[in-house]
Amino acid sequence: MTEIFALAALWLALALAATLISIWLGIATAMSEIVVGTVAQLVLGAVIGGAVLGTDQSWVRFLSSTGAVLLTFLAGAELDPTVLRQSWKQTCGVGMIGFVAPFFGCTAVAYYVLGWSVSSSWLAGIALSTTSVAVVYAVMLEFGFNRTHYGKTILAACFVNDLATVLALGLMFSPFTFKTLIFVVASVVAFTILPWLTPRFFQRFGQRPSELEAKFLLLCMFGLGALALWADSEPVLPAYLMGMVLAGSVGKDTVLVRRLRTLTMGFLTPFYFIRAGSFVSVPALIAAPAAFVVLLLAKMASKIAGVYPMTKVFGSPTKEGIYTTLMMSTGLTFGSISALFGLTHGIISNAQYSYLIAAVVASAVVPTLIANAFFLPRHLLPAGAPARTIEDALAGAKGEPR
Repeated sequence: MTEIFALAALWLALALAATLISIWLGIATAMSEIVVGTVAQLVLGAVIGGAVLGTDQSWVRFLSSTGAVLLTFLAGAELDPTVLRQSWKQTCGVGMIGFVAPFFGCTAVAYYVLGWSVSSSWLAGIALSTTSVAVVYAVMLEFGFNRTHYGKTILAACFVNDLATVLALGLMFSPFTFKTLIFVVASVVAFTILPWLTPRFFQRFGQRPSELEAKFLLLCMFGLGALALWADSEPVLPAYLMGMVLAGSVGKDTVLVRRLRTLTMGFLTPFYFIRAGSFVSVPALIAAPAAFVVLLLAKMASKIAGVYPMTKVFGSPTKEGIYTTLMMSTGLTFGSISALFGLTHGIISNAQYSYLIAAVVASAVVPTLIANAFFLPRHLLPAGAPARTIEDALAGAKGEPR
């Protein structure tokens, strides 16, 4: 137990350092955690040893996965049904083009420029077509955009984008088995019952110090997550859908959401983002940077070519359109999942996996840094959030006095 407590202290020290860096530099905490994870693995690995962070230990993997699941659930719970109904054309348009443009664009680049095989190229197109709900939601939450129509529209577009990615991966590479059928049927039943059961169950037994609401939601997320893993899917998918169907009840319970955010952002997501950054091999990228750079540029260029014109179709001003485009250009969770799926099923090689993972992680950092540094739509910050500086915006989003 001594080793586990010491390792946990190291991870939380890195998380605290990442938070301070994010405040000093005026960037989202998720971004600084990814960068800190990359630097920590490089520096500590060189000084002490490659396994010093313990990224492959079962408890670290569990906390990391739980962080992704809870963060994705909260992102789904932030989807306002009213916004979805009012802006479904914009949501579907931006979300679908955010998938289609990089799917075909990155596939073509991998095949014709990098010389990958047909199946490897299609896998690369899928991995790089994603957007990162975890990163986008973390940014929306940190700046307070999650409370605005603008931020909720972006999150809804991210959902459409990633849903298309998951379907493409399943239809092209995952065999539809009896397990898949059971998972789909069970999920449909759960998502039909939960919107009716949850508010009634909370009204009858909730509002107690025992935090029954959190236990119930975690039970549902872990249960559906276990079923998803058993069916060779990923637990973040049912968590996102569960959050979406409960947006009308759980999403409106600000006290419950606040408590879940405290657990998620304060303890769990640092394990997820720092671990994601630790997978980037800086020496390998320095030794052969061309493929990584080509894939990253292909993703960003194809996203911009597809998403930005679509935002103009729906009348977005230039600054807002660019910010939306850069947010949609991020990638992490489903991109990493797709790349790992390709590696474990022999679709891509270890080298191709390293290039894809590096491009995916970089796409979580580079577009977000550019967006928040140069194109942050301060005029859309929620009422009461001062917008003269990014630091002020952060303080306003957290409800702290300046």
